[in-house]
Amino acid sequence: MELYLYLALFSPLVSSLFSALFTATPKKQFTGIVASGLIILAFVSSTILLTHILSGGDVVHVELMTWMATGDLYIPFGFVVDQVSVTMMMVVTLVSSVVHVYSIGYMDHDKGFNRFFSYLSAFVFSMMILVMSDNFAGLFIGWEGVGLCSWLLIGFWYHKESATWAANEAFIMNRIADLGMLIGLFLVYWNTGTLQYEQAFAAMPSLSTDILTWMGIFLFIGAMGKSAQFPLHTWLADAMEGPTPVSALIHAATMVTAGVYLVIRANPLYDLIPNVGLFIASLGAFVAFYAASMALVNRDMKRIIAYSTLSQLGYMFVAAGLGAYWVALFHLMAHAFFKALLFLGAGNVMHAMHDELDPFKMGGLKKPMKATFIMMTLASVALAGIFPFAGFFSKDLILEVSIIEHHYIIYSVLLFTAGLTAFYSFRLVALIFHGEERYKLFGIHPHEAYKFMLVAMSPLLILAIIAGSFKMTYFEMVTALLPATEYHVHSVAMYWIMTIGTQIFVILAIAFAYKKYAMSPVTVPDGTSKMENRLCYKILINQYYIPYIYQEYVVKPYRELSTIFWKEIDMKIVDASVDGIAKIFYSTGENTRTMQSGNLSTMLKWMVAGIVALLSLAVVFGLAVRYSDEIKVILSGLGVQ
Repeated sequence: MELYLYLALFSPLVSSLFSALFTATPKKQFTGIVASGLIILAFVSSTILLTHILSGGDVVHVELMTWMATGDLYIPFGFVVDQVSVTMMMVVTLVSSVVHVYSIGYMDHDKGFNRFFSYLSAFVFSMMILVMSDNFAGLFIGWEGVGLCSWLLIGFWYHKESATWAANEAFIMNRIADLGMLIGLFLVYWNTGTLQYEQAFAAMPSLSTDILTWMGIFLFIGAMGKSAQFPLHTWLADAMEGPTPVSALIHAATMVTAGVYLVIRANPLYDLIPNVGLFIASLGAFVAFYAASMALVNRDMKRIIAYSTLSQLGYMFVAAGLGAYWVALFHLMAHAFFKALLFLGAGNVMHAMHDELDPFKMGGLKKPMKATFIMMTLASVALAGIFPFAGFFSKDLILEVSIIEHHYIIYSVLLFTAGLTAFYSFRLVALIFHGEERYKLFGIHPHEAYKFMLVAMSPLLILAIIAGSFKMTYFEMVTALLPATEYHVHSVAMYWIMTIGTQIFVILAIAFAYKKYAMSPVTVPDGTSKMENRLCYKILINQYYIPYIYQEYVVKPYRELSTIFWKEIDMKIVDASVDGIAKIFYSTGENTRTMQSGNLSTMLKWMVAGIVALLSLAVVFGLAVRYSDEIKVILSGLGVQ
């Protein structure tokens, strides 16, 4: 099985390096084909490893080589395929395979075609290192790798100022969070003497609660940055400046799922600090509602789906925070399929609409884009949690967990958010595909995507429909490593009331969205309607003014303080000191250059002066040595020690 581990891990690296060979050349179609083939090879290898684990095979653990060995510190390049990592490997490689094949068509006319595939494959490789490493140091390498690749891909169209700004925002926001994670890793090593998962987790029960709490807090700060949890969330929606396949990969299989994976992987730590877990769950519930509310009014198709991701990440953190780690991982997996499908469908719409993102300028696209309409509608049904789609099984489980653990406020927030999710999802579907063909007003002639792109998307569609049916098989596999708590509402009647009630609530939200946006005339908003002038709308459309607050009270003061330090300290003190020393040496050189005039008489004079100076120093030194005792007596008399 080691061979398949190496193939799954290193195929994306080979894919990236191969594509990098052609970055300076014009677009080569075979670059995308070979790169995609190598990612598919990684998926096939991951599938074989999953089959091995499902059949009861041993965990595959390899140590490639020693990375660091100094004193008591020993960190190998070690990789493990266990029940948790193989689940993530399957999600990452499956979604990545679809995205790579899809990108051959999506990036067909882009000058950076070869460069794009190099970055995209490097992104997958970094994520594979993150999920497959058997220690925190290896995880951190992958962690920083996905951060770097996200910067490259979000800012892929670097000629656009908005893209470079968004890339820098994502990179800087994550560096802030990564400082917290680094502190957490230092605490782990300082108190356990190792960064290997097995040994570190085994040593944690003997540590004090205070130390464990700080470990959990700092590690979660890192997770907050990667998974865009409040208040480090603003980069996620702005990251939509990158190509749409990148958005699909970031939001479904890499980057943002890394934070959830970290909490799940560190479950032995978080089991020991339930108060931190409750904070994680509470923050997750808040973020779930917070993001869903902003999606209600947004007029950017990709940002609406991005806010949806942020909201669903909140659901995952609720499950993980309440100790239902396998439920969090299950929702992560199910969510990856229908969210990637939504983003790729949005990419089809963008191409058809000449990169238009405002759904109010679309309408009636179900006729020219029937396949995309079906796929996005079914993905939205899964996202809304309608039975028997994947989202129903994973999201309803999280609601059950919150009820069983007696966190009724969290349950209420998540239930209300489920209604909002259904509303904004079908608001988007209704505005894009139903109603009048408003795109004709803008002279747009839409067309369907290439057939091979639609075929590439089909596995995601199938899994968005049927993934929930694998729940028990998944449960039996993953709970060999994670806590095997089964979550069932004790009363059968109560379970059916909750389930049917939730379904009715969600269906009513969908019906309301269709009535408002599909069955009634829709005009392109221009800022004059009553809705757009209401306070609530302004708060939501401006993201609760959080970006404004950051800009006015963090960025601007920091910039002003930096300017003061630059002008008053750097230039007037540091630069002035360095320049002053340079001037002294320069003037000294200018004044002594006459010594090298080449005039024999002048040079002899300087030689004599030098000899006299040296002899004088020798005499003074000799006298000091000869009369050292007398000098000491005189100095002591003067009170000098």
